[in-house]
Amino acid sequence: MVKLQKVRPLDDATLEELGFSWHTDSDGSKYVSDALVNVTSQEAEVYYEAVNELYDMYVEAAEYVIQNDLFFELGIPFNLVDSIKKSWENDVHWHLYGRFDLAGGIDGQAIKLIEFNADTPTGLFETALLQWAILKHNGMNEQMQFNNIYESISENFKRLITLFDDTKEFEARYDGWKILFSSISQNAEEEVTTRLLQQMATDAGFNTGFEHLENTHFDEEGIFDANENPYEYWFKLYPWEDIASDEPELATMLTTIMQNQKVIILNPAYTLLFQSKGMMKILCDLFPESPYLLKTSFEPLQGIKQVEKTVFGREGANTKIIDADGVTLIQNAGPYGNYKKVYQEYIEFPKDADGVKYQAGVFFAYEACGLGFRKGSEILDNMSKFVGHIIS
Repeated sequence: MVKLQKVRPLDDATLEELGFSWHTDSDGSKYVSDALVNVTSQEAEVYYEAVNELYDMYVEAAEYVIQNDLFFELGIPFNLVDSIKKSWENDVHWHLYGRFDLAGGIDGQAIKLIEFNADTPTGLFETALLQWAILKHNGMNEQMQFNNIYESISENFKRLITLFDDTKEFEARYDGWKILFSSISQNAEEEVTTRLLQQMATDAGFNTGFEHLENTHFDEEGIFDANENPYEYWFKLYPWEDIASDEPELATMLTTIMQNQKVIILNPAYTLLFQSKGMMKILCDLFPESPYLLKTSFEPLQGIKQVEKTVFGREGANTKIIDADGVTLIQNAGPYGNYKKVYQEYIEFPKDADGVKYQAGVFFAYEACGLGFRKGSEILDNMSKFVGHIIS
């Protein structure tokens, strides 16, 4: 059973002062829980080790996909294949951060991979800052968490320059390069998240700018803000698969920009391989003995309870839970129905005393760096709640 510790929540005014405006869901309920999940130091260490190992597995699997031309199997849009290959070939295309979603890890349950949100993961503000602020608000030691996300991503920005070397070499190599940060307008959560990442990069020593995506200028010579200032790096909080389907001309231009070596894009195009849930089938093929993997297939699994998902999709949309006889028990509608399907062995999430289910989310930036939880019902959707944790 998930053990919880009640806390005094931050009030709406305080949250908004912090920039966190999406604190109340459409039904009037609070998005951030007034309790923390109790996690032991040993459980936190197991999460850390599991995610580091899983990331190494993803790297090996991505190389396998590229070498064997398995892009179609993963549902990768054809107009991004060249960008993926180009970004994979050169280490300067650095994966900044991602988030692993996991079942288990507490109450004696084994950790199992649910999916990897490698390109545009949500929950960064909540996990990096809010759960830390809740501890402080309740007079608790802010160190009582597995949470060094802010520092880890700031260090990972430095690795854009040093790559695999110690980041202490950053100042010696840095020559004033600039990073432009972009998100779409009319989405407060995405803009605040993007500006948080911008602050991390600024803290790391970069010169930074922000421009809404619709005002950003692209041509063969590079990427520019609305005032035509050029940048060597561009961070976009906009999914690669959406660029491919909704902005095909931009997809082509970004490939050209990469080929001309004008700008390095964050997160890189190859993170779309990681983002595809089809990669979990490849992982099962390559690592059949891994304790972290659930059986996954491109075809319905026979004789077991399973979850049908689209290779690209978010917030539980277009997800079904199917019993061992092939009967759909529960399903969520959504806009991703045209994507290819994968079928993953079903596993129970840990539950609290009220039967509410919890999914762990562990951020990765060069290494596993922070833990948070989402709670909800059978399929965690956009009405699920964020729950912080405390190491006790």
